[in-house]
This record gives sequence, structure tokens and C-alpha cells, in this order.
Amino acid sequence: MTKPDARADSVFAYSRAAFEDLVDTALAHAKKLGATDAGAEASEGCGLSVSVRKGELENVERNRDKSLGVTIYVGQRRGNASTSDFSRAAIEQTVQAAYDIARFTAEDPVAGLPDADDIAQPGEQPDLDLFHPWDVTSEQATKIALACEKAAFATDRRITNSEGAGVSAQQSHFFSSHTRGFRGGYASSRHSISVAPIAGTGDNMQRDAWYSSMRDARDLAGPEAIGRYAAERALARLNSRKISTRECPVLFESPLAAGLLGGFVQAVSGGALYRRSSFLVDSLGKKVFAGHIDVTEDPHVRGGKGSAPFDEEGVRTKARKVVDAGRVEGYFLSSYSARKLGMKTTGNAGGSHNLSLTSRLTEPGHGLVEMLRKLGTGLFVIELMGQGVNYVTGDYSRGASGFWVENGEIVFPVEEITIAGNLKDMFAGIEAVGSDVYNYGAKSVGSILVGKMKVAGS
Repeated sequence: MTKPDARADSVFAYSRAAFEDLVDTALAHAKKLGATDAGAEASEGCGLSVSVRKGELENVERNRDKSLGVTIYVGQRRGNASTSDFSRAAIEQTVQAAYDIARFTAEDPVAGLPDADDIAQPGEQPDLDLFHPWDVTSEQATKIALACEKAAFATDRRITNSEGAGVSAQQSHFFSSHTRGFRGGYASSRHSISVAPIAGTGDNMQRDAWYSSMRDARDLAGPEAIGRYAAERALARLNSRKISTRECPVLFESPLAAGLLGGFVQAVSGGALYRRSSFLVDSLGKKVFAGHIDVTEDPHVRGGKGSAPFDEEGVRTKARKVVDAGRVEGYFLSSYSARKLGMKTTGNAGGSHNLSLTSRLTEPGHGLVEMLRKLGTGLFVIELMGQGVNYVTGDYSRGASGFWVENGEIVFPVEEITIAGNLKDMFAGIEAVGSDVYNYGAKSVGSILVGKMKVAGS
């Protein structure tokens, strides 16, 4: 079992042992009431967020919150309730509320805790090095944010304004247990530095942003480097133009490419599949991506942003290949969605874990310059707007901005356009994936070149 981290005692108000007592108290009361099965989770989060704008401190926010969530099963009926009051009376009231909800809820034949043989046992809960508390004061955080924004302004006189810079340090921990034999919990952290400068004046103004986010603050990019890069991105977008409507290849910058991978995950996740509200229903074993594409999931990367020794139900997690040579080899299922589909849970209650999309054609030198050369003449997209994705049909339509590229060279910035296609065609039409891999949350992918999309302009 993952062991309590001694560093947590100086960060959190509640110890791991205190959380275990809270959870055990809740489960004992659930049993006393007559629950068939029950689960409980105690959690606590705390942190500091600082924002500045144009050299002035705007906001300092400290957060500390706690919660106890209880889920009760009475046969095939389920109820849940939560409280932020950790007194014994409040815990018993919360358990009673969950029990009462369960008694009056309609039966669901697939409702229930995970099967016992799917549960992560103590020896199957590796320490994944996810907790690195950042003991930063509000004064220190303000200094870092100011340095980040100052570097953006110092990059070029054409940086005329700013939407601000921010620093965030967040830590949390939890302990969970249920009556199928699961016990586990761990602490984790996530810290970030960000800035959003504005370039130009009058009708010729452009905004861009950049950030760095890590579990360990020592791994964050320097504030000056973040500020300069964000400024350079905003400057590159000055004097943007519209282009005429056409069909052409489209290169998605790596942070946006992670969004395409996220679209695939959503389409092959249990809820969409059992409701049959996905364009990838019944895609298991079928070719969805171009044949050179692989997608892997590895929940046990040490320090990974999407790492977890078990999922939200206490089911063990394990590395697997989700897409092999373009063919779908696995879905993303919780115990509930798996039962609805007549399948086994994949340990993805709560989402995916450290996904990586790669191409068998990618070589180490295939960075952005080479990807622009592969694009040849077409659109390089660096920003997408709107939520124009229909996961039932796969239809894709998003506002976009970026750069027009000819003969592998950026010619001019482009704005006020829309790119459109269908995700099924886009996945199958991936021609190349860059070696410029970017980690966006739990997803890592390089820039993605799609062979043909519709571009609507003037």
C-alpha cells in the first residue's frame, strides 16, 4: 500500500491516520444501518494562488477545503452524500442521508462496487512520487509572477498590455476504502506559472499565453523564459489576415494535438459507448487511425501528471496499448460502464492515465521545422476556439488562428477562420506526428499533420 508521506504532516491539517479513522467510522455506521455495500473517501486540499497585472499585485488567494464522501448500496440501489463537517454526528448524518437516498432510488442491475478480483491490493499500490509540496510564500509567489510578466514586456516594445501573470501551488491528499476490500490513498501536488501578454495597438492587437505546470516546483520552467516565449507568440500573430475558403492540409501545434487525442478518449469512453452516443461505437478491434499510429497508456510513470496506482474505484491500473497500428485495442471503462457493455473494467474510473500518441514514422529530428516542411503548403493552427465537436457523428468545426505556410515556410499569420472535418476522417488522415512532444495534463503528443480539412475564411 502507498505509505503516508512524512512531508504531508507539515502541509495538511489532517493526517492519513485521521482520514482512516473517519472513513472507518463512516463504513461501520453504514453496516449498522444495513447497507449491502459501502465506500467512503476523505480528502483535503490546500494551496496558494497569486495573480499580478501590469506590474501590480491583483489577487492573493489561499484555499483549504475538506470533504468526506459516502456511497451506500442497498442491493442494486445506490445513494451518495458528502459533508465538510468531520464530527461524528455529521458523519453519521451523511451516511444516513446516503442510505435514505439508496432506499428510494430505482434499482440498477449493474450498480455496485468493483469486483473483488479487480481491486488493487496493498502490494499493487506503488509509490509514484506524486507529492512535492511547494513551500512558497505569497511574497515569493508574487515576485515570481512579476518577473514572468516583466520578461514578457521586456521582450519587445510592441508588447503593450497584459492579461496578467499567475503562480499557483496546490497540494491534496485522500484516503478511500470500501467493503470489497480496498484501502488506499496518497498525496499529490500540482504547481504552475503562467502569463498572457498582449501585443500591438488599436485594431492590430494580438494576445497569446504560455505556462508551465509540474508536480515538483523545481521542474517548472523559469518565469523569465515563460514570459519571453509568451511574448514571442503574441508578437508572431501581429498583422494577421483572413484567407479564402479552401481545402488544405492542417498542422495542429502539439498542445492542440493533445486535444485531438482527448476527442478520441471521449469517443471510446464507457458512458458514450453504452449510451451509443459516440461515432466510435463498436470500434474495438477496428482500424480507426492511420496504420502508423499507436496510443499507449502508462499509469505508473513516476511523477507523471496522469499517474495513479489505482483508479477512483480502487481498481488496479496497468500499462496497456490502446491503439495498435491504427486499430483500437481497448476502451476506457469504469466498473459500471464495463458491466453495461458486458465487458471488464479497464481501471479508468475518473479518466485516462498518461496517454501517449506516437507514429511509427516519426524520427528524432522531426521537430516543428520538419513538420512544417511536411505540411508544405497549408495551415499551421496554434489556437482553437469554441466547442464545435459532435461526438455522436464525429463532425468537427472550430474557430481557429495560426499561420499560412508555403513550401514549408511560415508566410503570414491567419485569424478569423474555421476549420472543419469529421474526427473519423481526421484520425484516419493523420500523415505525420512530430517529435516536438508536449505534455498536456495526462496526454503527451507531438504536432499532428492531417492530410486534408476544410478551411472557411473570407
